[in-house]
Amino acid sequence: MANILISLLLTTLSIHLIASVGAVYDIVDFGAKSDGQTDSANALLSAWNAACQSTSPATIYVPNGKFLVGHVTFMGPCANNKINVQTYGTFVAPSNYANFGSAGEWIVFDKVVGLSVYGGTFDGSGSGLWACKASGGSCPDGTTSMTFRNSKDVLISGLTSLNSELYHIVIDNCDGVTVQSVKISAPGNSPNTDGIHVQGSNGVTVTGASIQTGDDCVSIGPGTTNLWIELVSCGPGHGISIGSLGKGYNERGVQNVTVKTTVFTGTENGLRIKTWGRPSDTFVQGVVFEHAVMQNVQNPIIIDQNYCPDNKDCPDQSSGVRISQVTYTDIHGSSASKVAVKFDCSPTNPCSGIELQNIKLTYSGAQPAEASCTHAGGTTAGFIIPRSCL
Repeated sequence: MANILISLLLTTLSIHLIASVGAVYDIVDFGAKSDGQTDSANALLSAWNAACQSTSPATIYVPNGKFLVGHVTFMGPCANNKINVQTYGTFVAPSNYANFGSAGEWIVFDKVVGLSVYGGTFDGSGSGLWACKASGGSCPDGTTSMTFRNSKDVLISGLTSLNSELYHIVIDNCDGVTVQSVKISAPGNSPNTDGIHVQGSNGVTVTGASIQTGDDCVSIGPGTTNLWIELVSCGPGHGISIGSLGKGYNERGVQNVTVKTTVFTGTENGLRIKTWGRPSDTFVQGVVFEHAVMQNVQNPIIIDQNYCPDNKDCPDQSSGVRISQVTYTDIHGSSASKVAVKFDCSPTNPCSGIELQNIKLTYSGAQPAEASCTHAGGTTAGFIIPRSCL
């Protein structure tokens, strides 16, 4: 299956840019310079304003070349519901992370309906900030490369995101977003460089993604519903994670999540649900994990309800997050640790309705892999290796 997935990813990662529709606004005509040194943010904003004010479909055209871009926010609503950003070149963030100040975001799309972002490379120039954090110096948290917020009917296709200071792509409070054929890359030791983060959003699809990063390949935050993830290659990274959830008491829940046809290579985790060990009124329910290949993964299948960094602010170390109806089907491959399946659930809110079917995970050492269950209940079907502890 791994070879099939890699072949499919190589096919889907080829960029198929659409023909321009309606009026075309070339950012060079608005003063953008492809010298990699002149800040083209104002030129981009001018092109955006022209496209946004157009009453007919519009295309923002980014030619080949390297364009330095500081913080920029593309605001809607617009006069039309079909704006294409068609990119052949590379956007480069300032290498001095102090240039972002406290913005926390590099490129933002907000309150836009019918947006399509095609192709291009987005280089977050994160190495300077990572080095600062590694040295233990006084550093900012960092800057997310691309944020899509309060938007609807969005397509993100064929782009490459490199070396983000913080998260690469964030989808926040959106409805109907498709992320397809994207490539995300950062070193395995780059801190907090999640590939794709989804929160407060409904109807998001991620398909055909190659993600190599220093944190979660895909992270799923509060208020995420009807999320579909398929054909994703992950590694290095921390896997695909629901959570962490339950840091705040009244967070919205996560439900109806499907993760299928994935490959994890040398990752810290494979399929993970993570919650804080503190009181909460939120939940996770209706999750399907199926057709996953694990290649030397530290924690292939894990639910951790005892997350509490530095053991602070977690009274009684008991998570209030209710986890139910989680299905694992056709998960196989190798575990880098002896415990390949771990369900460490809350004593006050035990995990319920866990289903395991056709699981085969082996340990790379001389002894067979094991499963560990705490406060977890469910059922099994088919072959289960290691032996189920439910």
